[in-house]
Amino acid sequence: MKKLGAAFGYTLDGGELGSLEDETFSADAAKMIIEGVSTHPGMAKGKLVSAIKIASEIVASLPKDTLSPETTEDREGFVHPVRMQGVVEKAEIDFIVRDFTTEKLQQHEAFLQTTMDKLLQHYPAAKGTLQITEQYRNMKEVLDNYPQVSNYAEEAIRRAGVVPLKMSIRGGTDGSRLSFMGLPCPNIFTGEMAFHSKLEYVSIQDMQKAVETIVHLVMIWEEKSRS
Repeated sequence: MKKLGAAFGYTLDGGELGSLEDETFSADAAKMIIEGVSTHPGMAKGKLVSAIKIASEIVASLPKDTLSPETTEDREGFVHPVRMQGVVEKAEIDFIVRDFTTEKLQQHEAFLQTTMDKLLQHYPAAKGTLQITEQYRNMKEVLDNYPQVSNYAEEAIRRAGVVPLKMSIRGGTDGSRLSFMGLPCPNIFTGEMAFHSKLEYVSIQDMQKAVETIVHLVMIWEEKSRS
C-alpha cells in the first residue's frame, strides 16, 4: 500500500457490460480431518474404521436443496466441498464457505462442525477436527464508508454511454483484500462472460467500453479535486 501511494482504487475484474460491483461474498476455507483406525482387512471385523467411508458419509449428508452452489443464488450462501483425499487411516475434506456476512459464515461453519460430530457418534474409535482459515471479507463493509468511490465509477460508466448495473459478486475479487488493506476498491466490468467454464469468452466491444470508462473515471476524479 505504501508503494502504491493511493487513497482509492479500482479493479477491472468484472463481467457484464456496465456492471459495477461494490459487494462480494465473505469467504473462509474449512478443512475437515477424519482419523480412522487401520488394520489388515482380512482381520478387520470389529476393528477397522475407515476414514474414507466416514468422509464420504459426511459429504453425502450435506443438504442438496440448500447451502449448495448448484442450488443457491442471489444473497444465499453455501458450503462447498472442493477436494477430498485420504486413506483408511486418515481422510481430509476441503470446503469453501461463502456468504455475505461473517455471522452467516460462522453459522455455516457451526453446521459443518455439528454434522461431523453427529456422524462420528456412530464411530467412537474415530476422531475428527475442523480447521477454519479466513480468506477474504465483503468489501462493502469498507466501501460504504467511501460512497464517492462507487458514485464516480457509476458516472464514468454513464459517460461511456453505458447503463450502470450495480451488482453484488457471488465470489471474490482482489478488491476484497485491497479494501481491507486500506485501499477501498470496487470492481468495474471488462466484458468477461461464463467465468471459470470451458465456454469463457470476452467481448472486444465491451473491453473498449471498459477502457472508455476508466478514462472518464480519471477525468471525474480530477474534476472533483478542483471543485
